[in-house]
Amino acid sequence: MDESDADFSTVKQHAADNDTLVQLKTDEYLLPGFIDLHVHAPQWPNAGVALDQPLNEWLDTYTFPLEAKYQDTAFAKRVYDDLVAELIGNGTTTALYFGTTHNPANSELAMACITHHQRGFIGKVAMDNPDQTPEYYRDASAQSAVADTESFIQQLTELNQTADIKQTPVITPRFVPSCTPESLKGLGELAKKYDLPVQSHCSESDWENGYALEHYHMRDAEVLDQYGLLTDKSVMAHGTLLNQSDLDTFKDRGVAIAHCPISNVYFGNAVLPVSKLLHQDVKVGLGTDLSGGYSPSLYQNIRQAVISSRMLHDGVNAELSPEERGTDNQPISAKNGFYLATVGGAKSLHLKTGQIKAGYLADLQVVKSPLRAFEDENMETVFEKIMYHASKSDIKRVYVQGTQAK
Repeated sequence: MDESDADFSTVKQHAADNDTLVQLKTDEYLLPGFIDLHVHAPQWPNAGVALDQPLNEWLDTYTFPLEAKYQDTAFAKRVYDDLVAELIGNGTTTALYFGTTHNPANSELAMACITHHQRGFIGKVAMDNPDQTPEYYRDASAQSAVADTESFIQQLTELNQTADIKQTPVITPRFVPSCTPESLKGLGELAKKYDLPVQSHCSESDWENGYALEHYHMRDAEVLDQYGLLTDKSVMAHGTLLNQSDLDTFKDRGVAIAHCPISNVYFGNAVLPVSKLLHQDVKVGLGTDLSGGYSPSLYQNIRQAVISSRMLHDGVNAELSPEERGTDNQPISAKNGFYLATVGGAKSLHLKTGQIKAGYLADLQVVKSPLRAFEDENMETVFEKIMYHASKSDIKRVYVQGTQAK
């Protein structure tokens, strides 16, 4: 409602009388909460570690050993409590999480989301391919990968019965190299049976892309589609190497892409052409990709998304002439980045949020303008300063479904 509504004064006075009226200071602004479409929750302790390594070596040397530690639920509880609080503190009201193969730890992640009033979409990671996963950290078989996924769906359904903010189970094949055809098939059948979201990685790197071509003689998008894992509830991370045929499939199926601009600098082997995807009506949101992306802040990722798009457009090889150096992919603006972190994410997860308007979920952040104004400034100037300068300390309050979480 606004001041033009007949009962505005009455409602405002009632809120004041009940100590629920929140009044912003002159340098504070109300924004929609952010939606992070790609978080590896167990990797939080490694944020920023060994990002100079090739993706496959980084996984084997640093990531899989860390994720294996989550068989210790006490360790999981400590990490996940800290992670969810950190994301809330950065204005992230909804997050799409990869968990681990361990369901007790995945339940701890769900409980951390409930405790901190965050809306979580959480997946039990499936990874059963003995050729690409270590013996100490993988599903024992395709059958157990699928059965444990179904068990986690049931556990989360039971947990939701007493939760104010519901958590959503997500079908989560890690990516094509980590899974056998049998597990991919079973997971696709589960996604259809329960009508659930699906998340994975797709065309993230030359290595990942090459694996599918070598072992399936198909692109990884085609492999995932073959097993029913590309639906209008699917979110595929990265996508830096998707070709036009892949993008046509994504649009036809309604698949969303989680753009992870910081992580893509290290592991993506290319820059995602965001403006091209948006022009083709492919759904795109924003992800931090902890810990391949070192920052839990979507503000930081908005900035990198803008920077990367400009470098893609202008080119980076000074040995080429200006006419040859860049591409025809237009750079995006801070407004486009903000769209990805709000509306883009909401559309990807089929949520009525990401905007401040009647009938939408009250997922909000109160942000203090991070820079002093030396003269009158219009809202566009204030907005751009917030997008380029805001940090966790500038986010004063966060609300999820109207409940204050920070």
